[in-house]
Amino acid sequence: MYRYIALFNHAQAHRDGDRAGVDASLRQIGLHLRQRAGHIDLYASDDTPVLDLPDGGALIGHVFSQRDNAPLLDGASLHALSAAQLTRHLIETHWGEYLLLHAPHADPSAITVMREPSGGVACVYALQHGFITSDISIATHAGVYTREIDWDSIAHHLHYPHLKTERTGLVGVRELLPGSQLCLQSNHSSVEQVWNPWDFVAASRRRHDPLDAQAQLRQAVASSVTCWARTDASVLLELSGGLDSSILAACLKDTSARVACCNLVTPVPGADERHYARQMSDLLGTELIVRTLGFDAAPVDFAPPAHAVAPSTWFLQHASNALKEAIGTQLAITSFFSGGGGDTVFCNTRTAAPAADAFHAGGLRAGFSAVHALAELHQCTLWKAGRLTIRKLLAKAGPPRKPERSFLPSTQAAVPLQSHPWFDAPPDSLPGDRERIVDLAGTQVFRDGLARSASWHLRMPLLSQPVVEACLTVPSWMWIAGGRNRAIARDAFADVLPAQILHRRSKGTFMNYSGAVYRRGRQQIGDYLLQGRLAGQGLLDADALRHHFDHTVADGDHSVMRIFDLCAVENWVRHQR
Repeated sequence: MYRYIALFNHAQAHRDGDRAGVDASLRQIGLHLRQRAGHIDLYASDDTPVLDLPDGGALIGHVFSQRDNAPLLDGASLHALSAAQLTRHLIETHWGEYLLLHAPHADPSAITVMREPSGGVACVYALQHGFITSDISIATHAGVYTREIDWDSIAHHLHYPHLKTERTGLVGVRELLPGSQLCLQSNHSSVEQVWNPWDFVAASRRRHDPLDAQAQLRQAVASSVTCWARTDASVLLELSGGLDSSILAACLKDTSARVACCNLVTPVPGADERHYARQMSDLLGTELIVRTLGFDAAPVDFAPPAHAVAPSTWFLQHASNALKEAIGTQLAITSFFSGGGGDTVFCNTRTAAPAADAFHAGGLRAGFSAVHALAELHQCTLWKAGRLTIRKLLAKAGPPRKPERSFLPSTQAAVPLQSHPWFDAPPDSLPGDRERIVDLAGTQVFRDGLARSASWHLRMPLLSQPVVEACLTVPSWMWIAGGRNRAIARDAFADVLPAQILHRRSKGTFMNYSGAVYRRGRQQIGDYLLQGRLAGQGLLDADALRHHFDHTVADGDHSVMRIFDLCAVENWVRHQR
């Protein structure tokens, strides 16, 4: 919901005669000139916070002190800081959802743009077209960019789905990733990392006392939730009934915000968690609004979010988004609260990596204890848990992502992985830390596919900077203590969660619903892919697809999810007009 565009006002970016038309176009969609700093004109919507910096530039979004969560409302405290000092000061002493645009009066050609680690304020840019924006549709409406598909990027997306990199699916458009800074000089640009998750899993930062870890985690989560609740005042909590959203509900209980809760169910078994969700809504003293995801609400072809610069939305996100938007409109809320990212930050791993980490970093005693916990967690024998741990100990670090080649032409040249900056692991890194930081990079796609983020704030408190940092300092083996996943989070909130949720091992799933949607629309889905733009570009294996659609798919066959991934890509490219 933060909406802005920064236009470079030097002659090479825009002809003078164009600027009046651009200005008028931006006013049509509610963006007004908020600041002229050096070579940049900053436009933003009236409800987007913009804090002027005394030495030139602005902070866009919400910024809070890490010490007491006080909002940063006066830029005077940032006076006389260099670009490097300003970035470091904000990263180390503040948090929130913000973008730093530093354009110093003393050197207008030296511009830095920093996106804080949670990525709450979107940032894409096209330097050759002269803009930085939260939403590519703002640039297209203003006439400073025309959508053009980058087919090489689409090929990469097909091979490495659900991976965000700096490269988008549009020609000439890059994304500034969370925790990164774009540095611009007159004839040069570069991107550098200003926040790195590897700093927080270092041995020197690692916590050794579980009680200390629990206290730090609870403080970080509770204060982040409270801060956003105070900021937004009216919240719709997406309450699944799982541990992560239940923790958010517990933290919202004592806030002053008006809180409502929503939950989605399906016509087929598997996703109905109302029994658990209602326990938390009762604790909050609010109604649980339940809506059913019908099969008619899941079309194959639909308009993806206008802000999406790469394929990101599949049918389930689209269908659930429509229901949640309707509830949000009915209740006149300010923001949605989501427990997205909880599995990642709370280290809900399915591998033996925590036990391997314990042997590496804690020695034999810690290692054997972790193997026992691993066996209990996965309900397997000690021998099997031990074998898996030894295999993980002996394994060399592999690539962070392997290509997904199903339904892609075997004759196609290999598509190398475009790395994410967080994939650069230190040489002495632990396998569990490698896995969870790769997963953390994966959470950066969560906001992209959700159209409601264009009209409301979408808060993901568990991915806020203080929470992520607190979780990363907790070693992986602590998270499986007692044979429980997310153990530190469970223990941190044990006194405020109902017993059925605290000790719950099961998890709701939409697999049955997805399978039913596939079976009902198999012919349409097949035609959609075989007659689509991806096939026309030679990016799909038509014979493999025909064979797939000609045969009955067994329940739980994960190839169905691959088909839906392909449909999401096809859908996005069809709508880039």
